[in-house]
Amino acid sequence: MESSPDKYLNLTRAASTFAALGSEQRLEVLRVLVRAGPEGLAIGELGARTGVTGSTLTHHMKILATADLVKQVKDGRRIICIGAAYERMQALSDYLLQECCADSANPDTEHAHG
Repeated sequence: MESSPDKYLNLTRAASTFAALGSEQRLEVLRVLVRAGPEGLAIGELGARTGVTGSTLTHHMKILATADLVKQVKDGRRIICIGAAYERMQALSDYLLQECCADSANPDTEHAHG
């Protein structure tokens, strides 16, 4: 995975990543992993916290991993899930906000975006 968020400013890439987040269950899985921090969660614990288990959780993790939003690592017999793509998530937010108010006749000056 490249570390530069610039590669994520491509419209096609951003759309595919947002599509990966287009499920309430996947969004909840990612939210729980972000809350867990860099040590992540064992897949069983992730399932318990999200209410998504078994093959459904495996399916959602595969989609999120393909979108480079999470990763899975083996720790002995356990699988640890990590919401590791903080730069990617920030780049998606920046992508949406980079031209905030650019076409507005009366831009809102009360907020600022990078």
